[in-house]
Amino acid sequence: MATTTKTEGSVPGTAKVPAEAHPLAEESSKIASNISYHACYSPHFSPFKFDREQAYYATAESVRDRLIQQWNETYLHFHKVDPKQTYYLSMEYLQGRALTNAIGNLNIQNAYAEALVKLGHEMENIAEQEKDAALGNGGLGRLASCFLDSMATLNLPAWGYGLRYRYGLFKQRITKEGQEETAEDWLEKFSPWEIVRHDVMFPIRFFGQVEVSPSGSRKWVEGEIIQALAYDVPIPGYKTKNTISLRLWDAKAGAEDFNLFQFNDGQYESAAQFHSRAQQICAVLYPGDTTENGKLLRLKQQYFLCSASLQDIIFRFKERREGKRAWKWSEFPNKVAVQLNDTHPTLAIPELMRILMDNEGLGWNEAWDITKRTIAYTNHTVLPEALEKWSQSVMQKLLPRHMEIIEEIDKRFMAMIRSTRMDLESKLPNMCILDNNPQKPVVRMANLCVVSSHTVNGVAQLHSDILKAELFADYVSIWPTKFQNKTNGITPRRWLRFCSPELSSIITKWLKTDRWITDLDLLSNLRQFADNEELHAEWASAKMANKRLLAQYVLQVTGVSIDPNSLFDIQVKRIHEYKRQLLNILGAVYRYKKLKEMNAEERKKTTARTIMFGGKAFATYTNAKRIVKLVNDVGAVVNNDPDVNKYLKVVFVPNYNVSVAEMLIPGSELSQHISTAGMEASGTSNMKFSLNGCIIIGTLDGANVEIREEIGEENFFLFGAKANEVPRLRKERENGLFKPDPRFEEAKQFIRSGAFGSYDYNLLLESLEGNSGYGRGDYFLVGQDFPSYMDAQARVDEAYKNRKRWLKMSILSTAGSGKFSSDRTIMQYAKEIWNIEACPVP
Repeated sequence: MATTTKTEGSVPGTAKVPAEAHPLAEESSKIASNISYHACYSPHFSPFKFDREQAYYATAESVRDRLIQQWNETYLHFHKVDPKQTYYLSMEYLQGRALTNAIGNLNIQNAYAEALVKLGHEMENIAEQEKDAALGNGGLGRLASCFLDSMATLNLPAWGYGLRYRYGLFKQRITKEGQEETAEDWLEKFSPWEIVRHDVMFPIRFFGQVEVSPSGSRKWVEGEIIQALAYDVPIPGYKTKNTISLRLWDAKAGAEDFNLFQFNDGQYESAAQFHSRAQQICAVLYPGDTTENGKLLRLKQQYFLCSASLQDIIFRFKERREGKRAWKWSEFPNKVAVQLNDTHPTLAIPELMRILMDNEGLGWNEAWDITKRTIAYTNHTVLPEALEKWSQSVMQKLLPRHMEIIEEIDKRFMAMIRSTRMDLESKLPNMCILDNNPQKPVVRMANLCVVSSHTVNGVAQLHSDILKAELFADYVSIWPTKFQNKTNGITPRRWLRFCSPELSSIITKWLKTDRWITDLDLLSNLRQFADNEELHAEWASAKMANKRLLAQYVLQVTGVSIDPNSLFDIQVKRIHEYKRQLLNILGAVYRYKKLKEMNAEERKKTTARTIMFGGKAFATYTNAKRIVKLVNDVGAVVNNDPDVNKYLKVVFVPNYNVSVAEMLIPGSELSQHISTAGMEASGTSNMKFSLNGCIIIGTLDGANVEIREEIGEENFFLFGAKANEVPRLRKERENGLFKPDPRFEEAKQFIRSGAFGSYDYNLLLESLEGNSGYGRGDYFLVGQDFPSYMDAQARVDEAYKNRKRWLKMSILSTAGSGKFSSDRTIMQYAKEIWNIEACPVP
């Protein structure tokens, strides 16, 4: 880690810093003065000190000045040109640190680094003061943030909408008991990147009833109203003037909602109960929903996002019509594209219908035509529990008008099927939107999305094929052109250029251009140098530098010392049984047992390996939390075993987020993407690892299939059952036909022996033996794939011993990653779904 200069802590003042002759020095002097200005005149701390935290906030506000200027110019340009614009609705965004990304995209990182040196600080230390915005949990949020970066970089007229969660999902701590959850503190002080828009506020109604007028028109009345207040986070494009916005909504009650009479009567909690209910809406991402109150809160969040965003979209649409010739509502889909990122924003469909009919006076047919032409839906999963189904009674209670609209959409859809597709009538119970099962009547949100959207897309070719062949097959027979694939991508700015600058410089040197940062296909030109010894030496040096940084970080956060000369093997993602962290740790347990059985000379011949895990288990997901505990219990034994710990370490890196990923991914050499085939929609961390020259061990699942095609099958360690084999293998397992591999049984028995402590892991291990919560048997086929997995790991060990071969594989992994740029993905969305074009600020 870099060290600060001796002058750190001095007051910067507002005196001008002398400018040297060269342009960078002149620019950095101006920046230093601007940072000093913010330290003095945008104060958030006591005066007379300028430590790292204060320096971070002053620096961020200095950068924000530039972003606000560019944001204003972009907004005015879009308003003047009035292009068709995309509005991206997502419950999650995982932006990561904004400072390094902003100065990188603005191409002013050197000037800011030099300015901070003039003020007695190092950029690296200042950047580390920033806390990740806790606005998401997993791949859904990281994807959405990559997409915003690409939208801005491609100069597309686009806008993101989300919620401003005060406490995020949770902050993860690892103790002897396993995972512990505490509230995220990213807003404990404030975020310098958000700009509150006090003039952008919309009323959001809950509960109440539907009032029918004598003419038959319907209107939602009474209930309670909470205000949605806008906070804008500017998103700059890379080396472009365009700066778009992530608009986050916060929930707010008014002064009139505070009961002064009750307060003065000593009823303090009652007096402020409405304010408390308002604050609950944006308190936590995915609040527990085992109770009816929890379900109501989650549904409130989703509707709050959809209603506020659509009111804002419609306001802007009308604003841009002012002073123009007479316009019609039928123009709306020609100016507005709304993308639903998964089923969470599904309520945008009945909400747009409600606004058009009840507020704007349109008839059903016209409102339905506008809604269908406006809204598109991205599916991210085939997991049944992730395809949201909401209780009809909860929906009726919270959103009575929307329930009416959903019932009418369903009624008309079924009538259409019965009149035009009699062959599908027997399929209607599964195709309709409302499941009227008397035991548990629900609204199927995915079905509502498919029926109501003009386009439905999956996020990897395999995933999209499964959607068309299985999950939505009957709908495909009605609307064959509605379904598309849009393979996910990642932004090469954050995920290579900024997080691994040394490797990026090597790539630029050998390609003789840095245009690959916005045209990732150019990486394919690295293939011609894959055997070049000079490139091998430089590549190995950059990877080792990243491994050493990662080793320092791991020691800092876990207290475990790891050897940069060992193979760094990493699996970081949300903890879930289908992602099979359990397969990984069972493999580590077997490896440890075999090492213990070897003599000293035999151990010296093995490939030393450091296995790292990271990710959060949802607070109520018991088996996922057991997996976290098992990883840590295994690590506690292995890492302290003097016979073995030179050859094997097992580390759980806590509180996985974007900033942690920016340390782990550049330092990785092998990455595990080992989900049961057919269950991972895409994955994006696999793309990030591959882009950074990391070799993947994985199944033919999600985007792994396309990554393997692009980088070459000889550069991918493949194992496991294929997606089309999984149903048969599950049946065989259920029918007792599965014969477990002896190594699999040995690993489980070793855990049961108490080798890793006294915790009872029987319930976790029994999920592999016929007592899974997902059905009979080992639903995720851990036992089925275990021998194939261990054989693939043996091939990894051998390959790593051949340094020349491994470096070539690493270079070819990067060279084959061009397809997986979010710029490519977003350009396809723009052309094939949204029908929007670039609108660069002049």
